[in-house]
Amino acid sequence: MEKTSKYGLLQLTLYFLKLGSIGFGGPVALVGYMHKDLVEDRKWITEEEYKQGLALAQLAPGPLAAQLGIYLGFVHYRFLGATLAGFAFILPSFIMVVLLGIIYKLYGGLTWIQAVFYGVGASVVGIIALSSYKLTLKSIGKINLESLKSKWLLWMFFISAAIVTFITETEQVLLFIIAGLLYMIFKAPPKWWSFKTTNFLVLFQFGFLNSEESTLFKLAVFFAKAGAFVFGSGLAIVPFLHSGVVAENHWLTEQQFLDSVAVAMITPGPVVITVGFIGYLVNEFSGASIAALATFLPCYLFTIILAPYFNKIADNNSVKAFVEGITATVIGALVGSVLVISSRSIIDIPTALIAVLSILVLIYFKKIQEPYIILISGIIGIFIKLI
Repeated sequence: MEKTSKYGLLQLTLYFLKLGSIGFGGPVALVGYMHKDLVEDRKWITEEEYKQGLALAQLAPGPLAAQLGIYLGFVHYRFLGATLAGFAFILPSFIMVVLLGIIYKLYGGLTWIQAVFYGVGASVVGIIALSSYKLTLKSIGKINLESLKSKWLLWMFFISAAIVTFITETEQVLLFIIAGLLYMIFKAPPKWWSFKTTNFLVLFQFGFLNSEESTLFKLAVFFAKAGAFVFGSGLAIVPFLHSGVVAENHWLTEQQFLDSVAVAMITPGPVVITVGFIGYLVNEFSGASIAALATFLPCYLFTIILAPYFNKIADNNSVKAFVEGITATVIGALVGSVLVISSRSIIDIPTALIAVLSILVLIYFKKIQEPYIILISGIIGIFIKLI
């Protein structure tokens, strides 16, 4: 039964369509817009409902902003509201990245396009590097002796994931699951825990890894796994995508992958929408659609399944510990991935300077957002290469 609301489904859909069209700034900015617009200004959502949605979005896998949007749609209009809110939020940026994918495929070989992405790629490396540092501080803690002592197991997961990702240049979902389970057993073991559960998870993982099917099926399976292991920030998906798209399946080159991340950052909406651009480069519109649907489906399902049981989930220490363990490992993998990408993308002094300057601008000029830095870096790339 629907709760009494001060707005209709059409108003809700149009709001998220607008936010998906003009909402720049990444997950933190997007969840901030939702609070200001829906809680403070329009008063469609109560403060308590918003906080519950934000807590669930942080606990469950999925890109933070998209998951919160889906939850807020669910609050008063349940399944239909969640579906329309999520679809409307993602659709504008999906259309934009597909259009950019068409242009990229048609004109990517032109000298000036290559010059633009020469600067853009270096800037993206700097942005991801700084983001991984901030995510480390937020999710594990400050890098000091006290934190290393009190959260030694999380730091061990973090460092191990960074080393494994850097050395192997691949990323295994099984590593995330094991870390989450180990931390849950260590900190707050649930009553239902047994080795049978572990065996099931291992078999589940290998069942996915060994699938040999068509390209579209591989895309669907790969991006569904990616969507199921994004916690908090869309950038957390980068190491998973890099290892699968570049290293394992060879769908894209290193430069094409960096260009894909850049495209997601200069378009509004969730950063995870980079999967649409990647999917288009791999298999045109069908690839883009499959990649986007598979990535956001886990986030959507987690929300509509878990939302009715929010209070039990939010207070469950075992769930919190599981998420903490996975998050520390994912961020460690992000750091390892940054090192891999940097070693191949920072190819000369100009690219190194662009990466460092991007970091410094973000640190000291907080009002300047990533899309502007990327665009300026593209212009710098043209000057360096063509003038």
